[in-house]
Amino acid sequence: MPSTQEFNPALVNWNGLHGLPRFEALNDGDFAAAFDAALASHEVEIDAIATNGEEPTFENTIVALEIAGDELSRVSALFWNRAGAHTNDTIQALERDISPKMSRHYSKIGMNAALFARIDMLWEDRESLGLTLEQTRVLERHWKSFVKSGAKLVKAEQEKLAAINEKLAGLSTQFGQNVLADERNWSLVLCEGPELAGLPDFLKDAMAAAARERGEEGKFAVTLSRSIIEPFLTFSERRDLREQAFRAWVARGENGGETDNRGIIRETLALRGEVANLLGYGNFAELKLDNTMAKTPAAVNHLLRAVWARAVKRALDEEADIARLIAEDGKNHEVMPWDWRYYAEKIRAKRFNFSEAELKPYLQLEKIIDACFDVAGRLFGIRAVEKKGVAAYHPDVRVFEIRDSEDKLVALFLGDYFARSSKRSGAWMSAFQSQHKLPLKNGHQGELPIIYNVCNFAKPAEGRPALLSLDDARTLFHEFGHALHGMLSNVTYPTVSGTSVSRDFVELPSQLYEHWLTVPAILKQYAVHFETGEPMPQELLDKVLAARTFNAGFNTVEFTSSAIVDMEFHTRDNVEDPMAVQNQVLAELGMPKALVMRHASPHFQHIFSGGYSAGYYSYMWSEVLDADAFAAFEETGDAFNSEMAQKLKDNIYSSGGSIDPEDAYKGFRGKLPSPEAMLVKKGLATFEELSGSDA
Repeated sequence: MPSTQEFNPALVNWNGLHGLPRFEALNDGDFAAAFDAALASHEVEIDAIATNGEEPTFENTIVALEIAGDELSRVSALFWNRAGAHTNDTIQALERDISPKMSRHYSKIGMNAALFARIDMLWEDRESLGLTLEQTRVLERHWKSFVKSGAKLVKAEQEKLAAINEKLAGLSTQFGQNVLADERNWSLVLCEGPELAGLPDFLKDAMAAAARERGEEGKFAVTLSRSIIEPFLTFSERRDLREQAFRAWVARGENGGETDNRGIIRETLALRGEVANLLGYGNFAELKLDNTMAKTPAAVNHLLRAVWARAVKRALDEEADIARLIAEDGKNHEVMPWDWRYYAEKIRAKRFNFSEAELKPYLQLEKIIDACFDVAGRLFGIRAVEKKGVAAYHPDVRVFEIRDSEDKLVALFLGDYFARSSKRSGAWMSAFQSQHKLPLKNGHQGELPIIYNVCNFAKPAEGRPALLSLDDARTLFHEFGHALHGMLSNVTYPTVSGTSVSRDFVELPSQLYEHWLTVPAILKQYAVHFETGEPMPQELLDKVLAARTFNAGFNTVEFTSSAIVDMEFHTRDNVEDPMAVQNQVLAELGMPKALVMRHASPHFQHIFSGGYSAGYYSYMWSEVLDADAFAAFEETGDAFNSEMAQKLKDNIYSSGGSIDPEDAYKGFRGKLPSPEAMLVKKGLATFEELSGSDA
């Protein structure tokens, strides 16, 4: 490694609280030189492993690979955190440069013939090496990774694959930056008066804060952050303004000019098809599903199409209810997408006698964070201790120690909860550092997990509490479920640590954790009114629980249409016009005119810049698992049953990728699930209806 005097040493020498990076010592201009040095250092380490004159062993080859590149991992973790959660022009320019550079670097490693020969020899002899199950899984990961990187291709094909992957890395970066630009550059600034008709105070406060951020003091801004746009579409009485905001929201990435993503989609799909063909797969979906629970596109499509049939039937019933309400209001327009949330909220208020606005005062961000921690304590015996005054990568970010029942430090957790223009939309979990137990070159024995959650909740006015919707609260629980997967990891090797599991298994710990939000004991304790401190009335709590599957058709159609289009893109031989394919698929499905995909292709970041290509279905695949997994607790009569919680921790949250996902699930539940519990949970069927069904 070149001398740290050549770049800011704080990028690789993390000597803050318990090994936290000293974020206050970092500057945007530090990264370029650090990347150059770290890439060069990693290359030297790789060459040393590949040219080792000793016979390959698990220790001198696989373990050596596991701990190589520590400096690069640290620089990368800091940079990609900043690129996603607090970016600017300097970071984005470097992102466009570093993405293809990193692709070149890892392509070179993956095509290192001498290195692969060592790994291949170990793989062929694996049964005679006396490896543990975890070691065998780690060896398999490395071997398959090299094969998918082109290790078995002839040199000309390797060079072609490397060039394609480099191009894809650049396209992915540009896609995400274009969406962020469209989100950042659009707002609908409104004035006090009729333009705010129907909007509750919590939303007006958030819109006022957004307007102030844009230099519009005293006004109110609708932005394309979900925490503002969705409640605006839900409550605004101004149909013309709802339409204007909705059209901007769904047009992200499709506005023409330099931020238009349609050309990027076409090129990306063509290049992914070439990658699949080079590696001997029929299509890109087959390549991506090769190491998942689903295994084949046919299995994915069987689930999606079965759910679609039930979802669209329910959605059409919901649309008919909305049309009746529009008529009752004396209007004669058809149901359009910018009408759905507004009238669905009216129907919910009428049918269940409560509204989102009535519920929101009881869902304070602070209390829901406390609820997340409390559930983790009840299930897994851990607690969070906030460390005030510890600098993070943005002033809004909070730092917590996670400690076990014996006060041992288990992890560090950072929570970044509020939307800002420098942050990409959505919510996610990531890690600055993943748990493992290997000795490192810096003298450390293993590493403490340093995990963070990023959300985009509307920031309240000074002195006011942040109030969440029920969906926001679920998002918080969801992302903390991912965080627990990282923080509770208990493996030896970094490659299988925490969330390093197959794509259609990784959402199980997060989606399962959402269930505990609506456990009555949790809502009673933490759903308290922000002004009075009174708990949510039992009557309102009962209504909330009764309405859990309200609008199930809408929600499931939005998701499933996106997942089906994703699979269609990645199973077709040729996609000349992606938007025509998207529209054709939706037409064949019978997509209701009043509904749209949750993520139209030009802003579908999951599959074009987020690692879920041919994998968006995985949320539903995991939903089959999580519905059955929570049923295991319900069957005991105790949502916090200690025996089930221990099985859950041991087999799911702590094991990472050290065992096969099917074996992990069976270790917890004793069997694999079927979709029935998921369909019932979503409100698309009853167990009685499913008797004898093969859905």
